[in-house]
Amino acid sequence: MRVDERQSDYLPYIDGLRAVAVLAVVAYHLNAAWLPGGFTGVDIFFVISGFVVSASVARFPRAGFFESLLRFYARRLRRIAPALIVCLLATVVASALFIPEAWLSETSRNTGRMAFFGLSNFVLAATGNDYFSPKVEFNPYTHTWSLGVEEQFYVVFPLLFLAWSYGARKRWISLGLFAVGALVSLWYARLLAGAGDRAVEAFYLSTSRFWQLGAGVLLYQALSLAGVSARTGEGGARVGAWLRSAGLALAVLLIAAGFVYARPGHSPWPDGVWPVLGTLLLLGLLYAGGAGGWVGRVLSTAPAVGIGRISYSLYLWHWPVFVLFRWTLGLESTGTRALALGLTFALATASYLWVERPLRHAAPLVRMRNWGFVTAAVLVVFASSAIYRHIARHAQDYSLSVVSRNAGDWYPYGPETDPAYPGCKLVSRTEQIEGGAAWVYERSGCASAPVDARRVFVAGDSHAGAYSELLQRSVLASGRTVRLYFAGGCGVAGLVDRREFDNPQCRGYVDAVLADVTRQARSGDVLFLPALRLPRLSEQWMLFDEQAAVSAMFSADADASRRQGVAGAIERLRPLAQRGVRIVFEAPKPLLRAPPYRCSDWFNRDNPICARGLTVERDFLQRYRAPAVTALQQIAAQVPGASVWDPFPLLCPGPTCAALRDGRPLYFDGDHLSGYGNRVLLPGFAAHLEGLKTGASAPVVVAPAQ
Repeated sequence: MRVDERQSDYLPYIDGLRAVAVLAVVAYHLNAAWLPGGFTGVDIFFVISGFVVSASVARFPRAGFFESLLRFYARRLRRIAPALIVCLLATVVASALFIPEAWLSETSRNTGRMAFFGLSNFVLAATGNDYFSPKVEFNPYTHTWSLGVEEQFYVVFPLLFLAWSYGARKRWISLGLFAVGALVSLWYARLLAGAGDRAVEAFYLSTSRFWQLGAGVLLYQALSLAGVSARTGEGGARVGAWLRSAGLALAVLLIAAGFVYARPGHSPWPDGVWPVLGTLLLLGLLYAGGAGGWVGRVLSTAPAVGIGRISYSLYLWHWPVFVLFRWTLGLESTGTRALALGLTFALATASYLWVERPLRHAAPLVRMRNWGFVTAAVLVVFASSAIYRHIARHAQDYSLSVVSRNAGDWYPYGPETDPAYPGCKLVSRTEQIEGGAAWVYERSGCASAPVDARRVFVAGDSHAGAYSELLQRSVLASGRTVRLYFAGGCGVAGLVDRREFDNPQCRGYVDAVLADVTRQARSGDVLFLPALRLPRLSEQWMLFDEQAAVSAMFSADADASRRQGVAGAIERLRPLAQRGVRIVFEAPKPLLRAPPYRCSDWFNRDNPICARGLTVERDFLQRYRAPAVTALQQIAAQVPGASVWDPFPLLCPGPTCAALRDGRPLYFDGDHLSGYGNRVLLPGFAAHLEGLKTGASAPVVVAPAQ
């Protein structure tokens, strides 16, 4: 009997193979060191999906074109949509409760919203953050990229598989279409992998993953055309037991090689090839040989089959659980990992028993006409996405975090109005410049005339953007126009980061900013240059080795970078200064050993990222920043009219520098200002600008380096 006539028979080793794939992914996400290439479990899933969906479609009687399409999509929706929708809605509720808005979570909302429609992989590819970057690890919807790839594959699958139902001759047409598609996809994956900056697209996009799903389809088609029978191998070639055992062993080794040796940035090409080949060989030998042999017996054991049955729900739930642990308790200790794993299995089992199975096999749903079910499912998807969008937009109203509930203190958004200036309103707009944009702040509707006609240009890295509230309040108070430019990692006279010189994109952006300032600025205007000029002690997702940071700050390479930065800044800024533009450098602010917004609540204070506390000794920071301040003073001494404004004494007036003052945050993360921090610095910044009118500037006092 041919394989497509016996596909209703259950093949337990396929569930066992699903268990292997999902456990590899879970182990990798729990601790990548345990299984460095565990992410290739997804590659195995793709091959299995292509194989199983082909066998599933082939066993149905031939029907008309549209009826076949509706039948296929109805079955896929029953399989995928219920558990996915429940997981996405539960995740957005948990995210609203526990995850505050931040750079680390800024792509999460859109990723989750597009996951309802199978498009989250495009969102992730467009961000430029690969699967192994910090933003991805803290996005509770990242794992839906693979569902997006499968769903996009299912859009074209019935069109390519259609000829299979119309006789033996036309089956070769279908096989040819999939073969061509798989080869083109494999070529495209290889092309993107060699394009460096496009490796992110290679990982996420269905065009570079089609070959993996297509390989599963081609395996099924080849077995069927060869007349191989499932379970018994009837009609297949008789292979000696020892040769078959050797083939199974080779298949296991290929899959294991993917788990152990696959590398970030090398998937799906070339490191995805080995697990795909191993899965094809394993499935083919088991299918053609009646699932006999030691591998088939292991994969068909009750534990393997049980995990395989819940593998879809397990995949859906493990990632948001792990991400929520990262945001709250942490996921570094044995205890938290065990708790996260237990919760994952509990939710996956509940999802399988109460969502997947009932809604997939419920008699009323099964009896529905295919067109009716597809229509109803599409309406449910859109309704669910609307619920998701409402919860995500109003997360601040539901949040348990003090960060979200006291957003005005934490985020430097700035006000549109100020009661002290009735009738005045802040007006903001963006203007495009080469390689980026300029944010322009002005005031409108004010009864009083501006008290300061100077324009302030602000240019730097993300620390320039973190001054938004101070700048906006300054505009409302003085009537100045502010023109703000910022790009992450691209400081002007950053001193510590060589990207200003070595990265062509960053260098081009800085040149474009200074060219725009040159066109716009008049004599007397101010150019303010804030930037991170010290190695960080902490990041939003990790802590740095403090001793290594200190060593780096005082290393010969750092000295060389500062000398290069001093010379470059003088060369770039002197022409502006000679035209009468007053240039103000920001001296380094205090740095923190942990990000305050991640350590502010009862549910995250014990997170390992908070272990070093939210205070730092003033003397240590003064010594740490001394080389950078000296370099800034050297620049200011050689650029006419330049000065250095130092926010350090205002943020750290005592012997200990703290993240909070009277319970209110001075910082958002380890080095960026909060909204309240902006308000603390505003009088000092305004006084410095006022002093520039008379030629006075606040001196910078630096403790001697020891």
